[in-house]
Amino acid sequence: MSKFAVAGIQMHIGMQDNIPEMRKRLGILMHLYPWVEMVIYSELAATGPAHHAAQPAGGSIEQAFCAMARDYGVWLLPGSYFEARGGRVYNTAPVIDPSGTVIARYSKMFPFAPYEAGVEPGTEPCVFDVPGAGRFGLSICYDIWFPELTRQLVSMGAEAIVNPVMASFVDRHADIQIATATAPMFQCYVFAVNGLLAGGNGYSRVIDPAGRILHDGCVQEEMFPLEIDFDAVRRQRRRGILNMGQPLKSFRDCGHRFEVYRDGFRSDYLDALGPLEKPGRIPR
Repeated sequence: MSKFAVAGIQMHIGMQDNIPEMRKRLGILMHLYPWVEMVIYSELAATGPAHHAAQPAGGSIEQAFCAMARDYGVWLLPGSYFEARGGRVYNTAPVIDPSGTVIARYSKMFPFAPYEAGVEPGTEPCVFDVPGAGRFGLSICYDIWFPELTRQLVSMGAEAIVNPVMASFVDRHADIQIATATAPMFQCYVFAVNGLLAGGNGYSRVIDPAGRILHDGCVQEEMFPLEIDFDAVRRQRRRGILNMGQPLKSFRDCGHRFEVYRDGFRSDYLDALGPLEKPGRIPR
């Protein structure tokens, strides 16, 4: 079967251990919608953006999530947590199957510099298969602003992009529009799941491969279960978006090789933009 049931949970996140509250909402979700097969939370849902809570992979945070997945028999993407590894901190999202096994981990490749200070960028894109359904790609929040990463995930066969978000900045409107544009640009589903309070300002969104909004979130807690259809992705990739544009094939068949992607490429213009740092107050 190509149809698969996915639910996002948008909830209040504090600078604390949020896992008991995450479990509580998972229990409610599965009571109301027992047909759900995958559950997604927002970025840094486990503890909020608290660097002091960093721990190694396989620690108590992941163990708690593995128990949740196993207890409810669902695929669980519990957002991310700060992972301590080799003396550095990464923003890492685990992928947990219904048996409670971590089958993949993805570390955010584009931390929100300069605001997400002290977080090391990951280096490996992540896709994973749900047997009998389809292939998912994983990105975290600001990652989706960089189409190069999404193109890599799609080139690896991703048919749906899971994008846990922790966003409440004044550029949130642009963040939402980029997530919305990503779906038709790469002919895939996009699940952009945000948190509340320390976890963001809500407005979670789900978009289908033709750019149609399947869920347009609010600024309150919410659960949004949806059934997606991987055959619809495959058909659109073969025939075009609504039988029109076929952007994946067009990029594949383009004979031009863009210089910006050449090893060692330098741009006088980009170099002239200055260092990547927080803007200061303009002198008067």
